[in-house]
Amino acid sequence: MGLMGSLLLSTCPSWPVGSTERVEVQIDGVVLPVSVAELGAFVRSPTADPAQLSRSELSTWMGLLAPDSRQGLIRLLKAPILSRRSLGRQLLSSWGAGPLLDALGELIRVEDGKRINRSLVLSTLEQLLERQETVSTLDVLEALPTQQLRLDLDALVAAANRWRLELERHQTLMRTLAQKEVRLQLLKGAERSVSAEAPRQSTLAVDHRSRPLQVERWIPQSPREDRTWVLMMPGLGGDPNHFHWLARSLMQAGWPVAVLEHPGSDAAAVQALLEGRQSFDGAAALRDRLADLAAVLDAQRRGDLNIPGTEVVLMGHSLGALTALLASGLEQVPGMEQRCKGALVGLPLTNLSELLQCELAAGRALEGNAMASLPRAVVGLNSFGGLIWPHRSRQALPIPLLIVGGTLDLITPPLDEQLPLLAGLAEHPYSRVVVVEGASHFSPIRVDGQGKASEGDDLFQLGEELVGVNPLSVQRVIAHEVIRFLDTLSSESPRNDAVHLIEASSKTRWHRLGRRPALQLLDQ
Repeated sequence: MGLMGSLLLSTCPSWPVGSTERVEVQIDGVVLPVSVAELGAFVRSPTADPAQLSRSELSTWMGLLAPDSRQGLIRLLKAPILSRRSLGRQLLSSWGAGPLLDALGELIRVEDGKRINRSLVLSTLEQLLERQETVSTLDVLEALPTQQLRLDLDALVAAANRWRLELERHQTLMRTLAQKEVRLQLLKGAERSVSAEAPRQSTLAVDHRSRPLQVERWIPQSPREDRTWVLMMPGLGGDPNHFHWLARSLMQAGWPVAVLEHPGSDAAAVQALLEGRQSFDGAAALRDRLADLAAVLDAQRRGDLNIPGTEVVLMGHSLGALTALLASGLEQVPGMEQRCKGALVGLPLTNLSELLQCELAAGRALEGNAMASLPRAVVGLNSFGGLIWPHRSRQALPIPLLIVGGTLDLITPPLDEQLPLLAGLAEHPYSRVVVVEGASHFSPIRVDGQGKASEGDDLFQLGEELVGVNPLSVQRVIAHEVIRFLDTLSSESPRNDAVHLIEASSKTRWHRLGRRPALQLLDQ
């Protein structure tokens, strides 16, 4: 309840302080009017004991609530829902704020049942954040510039039930995967020290950017005979150094690797967004990313970047993975507008990528610009595109596709994103999806030196709830599976179609599925 309330009200009120006088709470068809001042004094009191309240509407209401329900309400009202550096504030500055506020308009009303004014909500949130580091639910209620506010908890419960059903779908997937065959998988070889190898830096002048594009090159001493090289793209807010661990592992295994920087959607751009120095246009960022990719491919073919290889594997994390899929020539399936309407009816809090997919479609950024020739393969870490390419689309990608996801990922969840992509796009027998238990959307991100003090360190200091458990173990699994997949490209026959594995050193489990098992899971 605290999480739902936080997410609910993080996109709702934060207004000129002290204007709301009464709040009406609708629950089980009954409307309970409460003084906001009295509610605030009660919630902030040391004991929050209804017996200490003077006889009033609030004391009567609080006395009727069971102790657990009363404490849950207090936690909801005290919960910090927004901070100056939060991802929620970033979302409010994006296209996704509109659909979220439209959905919230059914849950929160002002005088005479009117919907919340979107521009007023956004401007007041910014005003509160200018005065304080964090904003709580109670801060929001007290600051709403209206004399009376109605919270429809009946509608909130209905929304909560939808979210619960979505989470149960993902839990069912995990239980089904856990019934698969179990094998002990020993990951061979240890990573070399961080200082053993460093990338070579190159700059590339491009027409679509005012400054040269930065490219990191990881060149092995003895490249592989198949002349394959890897082009790697970070996700939104990502930098090349976040994936040094993976580029280094691939280079040590014999593959030349180029890692792109994407100005405008890298870590510096997200920091500027959080600090209010610039806005973010997802459609423009994706178009620039596709142009970056095309420029690097052209420069490599001309020999300007000194990266050996004749066939490229496109690899990306999150938005970088979507860039790779679009560059491979895939076109969005017709009917995107209708699919977005359906997806955004409720708050898509169990799959935040749907907001970005619909923004990109509205900005006509999904038309893509295909490469001159198909890549050797595509590798997507925490990839997404379930609305763009629904798994019944029958649009085939005739090259091998490896997709990696995590069970704790609520930004690009495997059941709605990775599995449908494999089922709908992959026809090559080498294509696979890997689902790592305990991994999140941020598990693949690492800064050089991370993990020396503690495996719990992570780039954004988000905590285990967002980063997932054992991030370094998850990264070992990812490197192992990517190298295995690239090795398979030169083999004569595909390997195991579906298998459940365990990494011996940390008991991290993952599941490797081919297209047929993925279709079976989606049909269940």
